[in-house]
Amino acid sequence: MKIEKTNFSDLLVITPKIFIDARGYFMESYNQKHLDNVCGTNFVQDNESLSHKGVLRGLHFQRPPFAQAKLVRVIVGSILDIAVDLRKQSPTYGKHFSHIISDKNKKQLFIPIGFAHGFLSLENNTIVNYKSSEFYNKDSEDSILWNDIDLSIEWGNKNPILAEVFPGF
Repeated sequence: MKIEKTNFSDLLVITPKIFIDARGYFMESYNQKHLDNVCGTNFVQDNESLSHKGVLRGLHFQRPPFAQAKLVRVIVGSILDIAVDLRKQSPTYGKHFSHIISDKNKKQLFIPIGFAHGFLSLENNTIVNYKSSEFYNKDSEDSILWNDIDLSIEWGNKNPILAEVFPGF
């Protein structure tokens, strides 16, 4: 696996080694021994979503003591993945990181505790899978408005499809 540091402390772009032959490909998408050491966390839950083109999910996070680190990957399709640094002592506090993750580039994004996370689906039938370091806790769930003017996130879509009941989810 190739581990790339970003300009955000502990936020990593991970590219697995892919073995391609006439049958297709094989890759190790997660190796607890390797990634838990690199990321400094243990994952306890997997989540998966299917989204149509233009669906925006996020920007979500869980408050302590149920804060979550996440390892995000795309199984089918592509997303613009966004992580917002909420760590008040961080030099990148209030800033965001964006990266395109797809079934073609096979990249993954490790998002440490202290970040809000969201993504915009760039294709129909995009399937996103992510590991979480803490179980979901409804009472701890929180979010930031996807188009918060202070964040100035360039989503590339001024009218994304949002959830009707829980805006941004």
